[in-house]
Amino acid sequence: MTPADLLKSARRLRVRPPSTRGLAGRLLLLTVAFTLAVEVLIIAPGAASFHERWLLDRLQAAELASVGVEALPYSMVEDDTAEELLAIGGVQAVVVGEQGVRRLLLQAPNLPRAPELIDLRRRAVAARLADPWRTLFGHPDRSLRVQARPRYRSGDYIEILAPAEPLKRELAAYLANSLLLSLLLSALAGGLLYAGLAFLVLRPLARVTQSIESFADDPEGQPASPSTRDDEIGRVERELARMQEEVRQSLRSRARLAALGEAVAKINHDLRNMLTSAQIASERLSASTDPQVAKAVPRLERALGRAAALTRNVLDYGKSEEPAARPQRLALAPAVITAAEDAGLGDGVRLTKSIPARFTVNADPDQLNRILVNLFRNARQAIEGDAARKASGRGPGRVRVSAESRDGLALIRIADDGPGIPERVRARLFQPFVSGAGPEGTGLGLSIARELAVGHGGDLRLVETGPNGTVFELALPS
Repeated sequence: MTPADLLKSARRLRVRPPSTRGLAGRLLLLTVAFTLAVEVLIIAPGAASFHERWLLDRLQAAELASVGVEALPYSMVEDDTAEELLAIGGVQAVVVGEQGVRRLLLQAPNLPRAPELIDLRRRAVAARLADPWRTLFGHPDRSLRVQARPRYRSGDYIEILAPAEPLKRELAAYLANSLLLSLLLSALAGGLLYAGLAFLVLRPLARVTQSIESFADDPEGQPASPSTRDDEIGRVERELARMQEEVRQSLRSRARLAALGEAVAKINHDLRNMLTSAQIASERLSASTDPQVAKAVPRLERALGRAAALTRNVLDYGKSEEPAARPQRLALAPAVITAAEDAGLGDGVRLTKSIPARFTVNADPDQLNRILVNLFRNARQAIEGDAARKASGRGPGRVRVSAESRDGLALIRIADDGPGIPERVRARLFQPFVSGAGPEGTGLGLSIARELAVGHGGDLRLVETGPNGTVFELALPS
């Protein structure tokens, strides 16, 4: 995949512009809904309280009137006086109950409709909340029989009969005033809440969205600096910046792979011809009687054969198409010795082994050699490039190979006494083009080695690293 293809893919993932049903709109609707819910919670109990207080006021006035009536001889009042007392209290009749006996003190003319009883002594909460709305939407001729405990006289209860229409008018006026005031207060509180959420949430999210869109348009553009907030949104911004940087690194690596593949595709044909010529020359050298030449020829033939096989598997974009592993039972010790020779281990960097006798692994010979050569060569380059070792005059470096079987796997450990892997590359050590060996390293050896190990059903991992050396562990089927 070329960088242009990657850029097209990123643009296809571009965040769509916010619609009318975006987060801001939903937040506004949610604020309005909560405001209306608060209105209901304020208005409903207030209306019930006003309704009950109005009835209690009428009961108190009627009770005072009944005390005045009973103060007269034989509790007798004239009709005109009774009407005046009833008009003062806003009621149509007054009844006092005591020891199961009802006494009618003030009586009005007969009513066209049977009155509705409201006993304030035993009124459930649901009924109290429903009373105002029944009054508001009840019949115009509706009357109320209201009972409550007396406050200024003895008796079980005092009862009044009152028309509901005056209560309805006053209740409607109260609700209108309360609704207007509560709407203003709720609108102010809701507006402040929405403004606060917009400042604390919506604006930062808009910055995050803009950063994503800008990155989709131009992944290599100047990244936006994340905020220093220590809340969840601040962490989102910092994590987004980190992920964008990782994607940029991945895009750069892919671009370098693409450039490498283009170059390899151009030289692949000529390289194969050169290797063929080198193989012909090595065959002629094999006929030499010089013992040193005869000793070096097998190594040369192995290297040329592996190089020729590798060139046949090169793809146009620079990634080697690794053939499927062909595992076979191999003795580990000879494979280690051969790989050490191919990696250039010798007097400057010595190989030591701690491998059990007749220890075997189930691996492809060529791919196992490539894994070990990459690890040995990296260790040799790190030791030879250690300036502190040279300055101190320390002796030759050492690469130690040990092996053991565990849980059906052969665990091979490669330890060196080099300067260790730099901190800056440890987290990305197995990624392509990540190298801690300075200008000599290409950054592909460990990536290839792990890919080959995984292809066998195993793995390659860094066990430890530091000033005293580095340890890798290669796991392969045993």
